[in-house]
Amino acid sequence: MRNPVRELKQPPWLHTAEGGVRRVGVELEMSGLRLDELAACVAGFLGLAVHSRGRYERLLKGDRAGDWVVELDFDLLKRLGREARAADSLAGELERSAEEALAWVAEAVVPVELISPPLALERLGEVEGLIAHLRAAGAKGTSDSLISAFGMQLNPELHDTGARSITACLKAFLCLYDWLFARADIDIARRVTRYVDPFPLDYARKVIARGYWPALGTLIDDYLADNPTRNRALDLLPLFLHLDEARVRKLVSDPLVKPRPTFHYRLPDCDIHLPDWGLYLAWNDWVEVERLAADEARLQGCCAAYLEHLSRPLDRLLGDWVAVLEAEWLGEA
Repeated sequence: MRNPVRELKQPPWLHTAEGGVRRVGVELEMSGLRLDELAACVAGFLGLAVHSRGRYERLLKGDRAGDWVVELDFDLLKRLGREARAADSLAGELERSAEEALAWVAEAVVPVELISPPLALERLGEVEGLIAHLRAAGAKGTSDSLISAFGMQLNPELHDTGARSITACLKAFLCLYDWLFARADIDIARRVTRYVDPFPLDYARKVIARGYWPALGTLIDDYLADNPTRNRALDLLPLFLHLDEARVRKLVSDPLVKPRPTFHYRLPDCDIHLPDWGLYLAWNDWVEVERLAADEARLQGCCAAYLEHLSRPLDRLLGDWVAVLEAEWLGEA
């Protein structure tokens, strides 16, 4: 179900409420290139300088948007890699051997990850060029191996951090989730990891109800009650942590959750080795979420239709909500 059109669509909101150009962060998980190979490849393409931060992380400096990061996606190894090893001692040798054994095992199953700084929307085409460059260099993605569960994650900056704007985008995402999932064609390796779990149906019903336009505190509390986890296809914990850290930290202590004024869209696979794969696939589908959210009349109608669909068990089992969406509620995909 891949989109043959490689053009990157424009979202309905190009600027933030403060008037700045909206930005997007991109995260790509892959294999096929070792840590330093990937760092050198990206640095060469973008004209950046490589700096080490421990044994398993590289910072690529020189981009006006901020540092790019290349790292082994294994938090324990990253922490070990930042620590100095004891020199010329039995303890130091044991530590080195244990770490090297862990790194050897991790290399077979843990991806190397490329993390961009927040990039202006106009630079997304540059990311497409970088993806093609990495593909030519030998980068491999999810479908290259039965055990690879590699993803591409998008972090689109919000145009407005008010509760109504966030709620509209969340409503739109819940309505379009089945369509997004079908188009993303998620690899079985990622489905079983639970990294991209759907939202609970009871929570979806609550949010898409016509009168659900809560204040920010209630929106966050409702989300945390049913989703106190990073493992959602659209992870709102970073956003809510940015907006109300004390409220979120009462229930979520995971240090991997970091505050940022973005959505964290985790659903898409990274199939970087495939010639027809690119950022445009996931980005253009995400734009449909924003377009639906920006059209309140269409959004309310779609929510009502989806709520009716969810209320009929037979429709949920035998119906085709994706076809209904494409026929009645989506713009040109």
